[in-house]
Amino acid sequence: MKVSVVTPNYNGERFLKTFLESLEEDNDYIGEVIIIDNGSSDASLEYLKNNAFNFPLVLIENKENVGFSPAVNQGIKKAQNELIFSINNDTEVKKGSIKALMDLITSDDDIFSVQAKMLQYDNKELIDDVGDEYNLLAWTKKTGENHHTSEFEEVKEIFSSCAGAAMYKKSILSEIGLFDDNFFAYMEDVDLAIRSKINGYRNLLCPQAIVYHIGSATSGSRYNEFKVKLAARNNVWVVYKNLPIPLKITNFIFLFLGFFIKYLFFVKKGFGSTYLSGIREGLSTRDKIDKVRFQSKNTKNYFKIEYRLIINTLKFLKK
Repeated sequence: MKVSVVTPNYNGERFLKTFLESLEEDNDYIGEVIIIDNGSSDASLEYLKNNAFNFPLVLIENKENVGFSPAVNQGIKKAQNELIFSINNDTEVKKGSIKALMDLITSDDDIFSVQAKMLQYDNKELIDDVGDEYNLLAWTKKTGENHHTSEFEEVKEIFSSCAGAAMYKKSILSEIGLFDDNFFAYMEDVDLAIRSKINGYRNLLCPQAIVYHIGSATSGSRYNEFKVKLAARNNVWVVYKNLPIPLKITNFIFLFLGFFIKYLFFVKKGFGSTYLSGIREGLSTRDKIDKVRFQSKNTKNYFKIEYRLIINTLKFLKK
């Protein structure tokens, strides 16, 4: 069995050499590398077209930046293999990592995704992300950020795999749906994770798989108008799309507090109006989002999701 590597690229020529050379270290397990270029204006296309690699390179050229979600979906639809490795271009993949991900994801039928241990590129002893946790406040938290890598050595269940370095089963993607094209970028992996949990699947951390990640290479700084607005809008969509009415009612106070506290936070950061603009857009355009249809067979899975949201909230409040 081999994997299809799927990577969006937008003006990332400066990262491609390191990224692709690291993939060549695990060439035995790669069936193809699919690069989706989102209308780059740098030398990305020239580099990809004028260099030879020891794996099949499939290049999809978009005339404009269609966003992360649509680009990854293009790659998934093109992929020839059951296992999809979604990986950012601003990364370096440690040798043996793809094999480790393959071994874990194929170990049980109910595993939908496995995430690599993402370490900081400039400080390879510190965690960047080992799984994203979502809570009652509608906040997403990167697990382990800035902790030492030795603290995460065991396979563990996580709420959501970060799509910047995660392997998925294409057959399950076909069942529950791909990334939501409407999201463009941000929160699309959490949305996908909730859908997987609604259908009874698990997401795991694979600590034996190591990916060094630069971070914010395409969108810039940690907080900017582009990211703040999109994340706010998409967070509204995540709640609207995935939570059935009983859970929306049950969690209303927490959701309200979560969005309000986030607003106050961004006011201090100078992005208060930008955050509100994203919220308004999310509310006014929610009809364009396809809600997850409630099915009684998944009732117990909604209880499991609610339990996890409560636990994640308590963990957050303790810190």
